[in-house]
Amino acid sequence: MKAVILDGIKKFKIDEINEPVVDGEKVIIEVSKSGICGSDIHYWVSGEPKGLVMGHEFVGKVIDSGNRLDLNVGNRVTALPISPCGKCEACVNGNVQFCPETWSHAVGLSLDNPGGLTKKIAVRSDMVIKIPDQVSDDEAALVEPLAVGLHAAHLGRIAVGDDVLVIGGGIIGLASAEFAKKEGASYVALTETNPLRGKKAIDLKVVDEYYNALDKDLPAKLIEKTKGGFDVVIECVGNEAAINSAFTMVKPGGIVVLVGVSTSAVAIYSTLAVMKELVVQGSIAYTYNEFNACLKLIADKKIDALKFIDDVVSFEDVQKAYERLTSGSDSAVKILVAPKK
Repeated sequence: MKAVILDGIKKFKIDEINEPVVDGEKVIIEVSKSGICGSDIHYWVSGEPKGLVMGHEFVGKVIDSGNRLDLNVGNRVTALPISPCGKCEACVNGNVQFCPETWSHAVGLSLDNPGGLTKKIAVRSDMVIKIPDQVSDDEAALVEPLAVGLHAAHLGRIAVGDDVLVIGGGIIGLASAEFAKKEGASYVALTETNPLRGKKAIDLKVVDEYYNALDKDLPAKLIEKTKGGFDVVIECVGNEAAINSAFTMVKPGGIVVLVGVSTSAVAIYSTLAVMKELVVQGSIAYTYNEFNACLKLIADKKIDALKFIDDVVSFEDVQKAYERLTSGSDSAVKILVAPKK
């Protein structure tokens, strides 16, 4: 079957791979839509691991239900793409996101488990979730990135009336901002280097104000505006400048949530963290409950997932989609891939 395969630095190829084998355990899914994630872009930029079939934000129809007696052929489903062991302390406590095995065989994130940039995938049955009839395929493809934003907002311990800053206007930043408002923040600001994404965040009504992250006077301006700094800063970029601006613009005793991922070591202003007695909180993925919560919020029409989608492309246009998302001169934050397009 056809698949989009990572083939080097900023390079894909379309080639044939083996179809998943029915084994009586895993659920076989025919993919209808798959989202492009920021972590996918990291792989594309580095070109590693070569041979990876990405796509961990997916939705599709069951073509074999494996060992799930409650699933039927034709059911629409999505899934947590992760591979937790189910036995360690983290799993037992519901924190599957930091099980040591969570990412070892994750769908679309490991060489032995192709993701949604192909036509059929095999997924652990205990991770598969039915999609309610009132949720479209496009909406269901947004559950995974929305859950990342919800997890970040939860870890920020946002209280009613808080001032919150989100650094980075990609899909995770916008999702984090949306949930910061739902958690009760009275003021949510965004810093972005791409003015088109900044304006988009305003138009989507997920932030109150947007600021140019390249403005050298910005920290002083925002500290003055917030009378001492933000209660919570959610950093969704992962580079040195973004992390240090988070440390600079959070108030003493505040919380910095690090969502962005850097593939190399970064130098940080540790003195600021010490002198301000900051809480520096890492954030990775989501819990099972948060994933389900986002699906329910979409089903109950309490969050509009469709507003984040900029385009739906075919396999042949995946390369252009990645280039568009990394150009710095386009407002796009979420592009879906449709294998049948």
